[in-house]
Amino acid sequence: MQKTLVSKIAIFALGAAGLPIGAGAAYAQSATLPDLTVLPVRFVHSVDSRKARVGDTVTAKTMQVISLPSGDRIKKGTLVIGHVTAVDSYRFDTTPYAHQKPSLISIHFDKIQQGENGIPVSLFVRAIAGSIDSQEAAFPQHTNDTDTLGTIVLIGGTSYSPLDKMIQTEDGDAIAYNRGDGLFARLLPAGSNGAGSSFACQGTTTEQSVAIFSPDACGLYGFPGNYMPDNGHDGGTFTLAARGRSAKLPAGSTALLQVN
Repeated sequence: MQKTLVSKIAIFALGAAGLPIGAGAAYAQSATLPDLTVLPVRFVHSVDSRKARVGDTVTAKTMQVISLPSGDRIKKGTLVIGHVTAVDSYRFDTTPYAHQKPSLISIHFDKIQQGENGIPVSLFVRAIAGSIDSQEAAFPQHTNDTDTLGTIVLIGGTSYSPLDKMIQTEDGDAIAYNRGDGLFARLLPAGSNGAGSSFACQGTTTEQSVAIFSPDACGLYGFPGNYMPDNGHDGGTFTLAARGRSAKLPAGSTALLQVN
């Protein structure tokens, strides 16, 4: 039977005398999460720049099992916990010809939490999708009268039948696999989606958990008028911003987080 990653950390964190050793050892063991490991997550609570305060807890849950090269697994529903690092609500500047200051929310994810065990992490956002887009991508949609089973359209545009075990391009190339515990793929390189998001997403040579996201999903989806000036690739803090209104991350929104 495979041990979960957190159970292995719990064993590692006991010293020779059977007592917990320092937090530094737990942090060292967290390095078993390889670079660019993907965590598909769903946000539990809304984060609204009109109400949020610096230090507020931000909670998300993994959407499917994450399998690691070591054979360890992070369970579906595992908590990923962070906090608000900066917030600025929308305030209209009445100064004549004033350039309106954008509203923003900045979030840093700190740890993966399962039971009493916390794994410190540094994560950046590869792709993030609003609650409506995320809900639609989770279930088959009937495209026409002959589409009796419906078609699943992932965040990023890739589509497949719920019966498909292998997802292919029009050229017949396999780009993802639909298994009993979720959707898995080697991520494809892509450019960010939407104005104000100039970062690029690199591909992976290892298979990752993608849940409701296309292998080439990159940037923002379903956040009209919003943009992401920083996806956290340098430092692990990502920012969601908006002009002319307050930035908001609704409950039920989803994201592909990757280990820095």
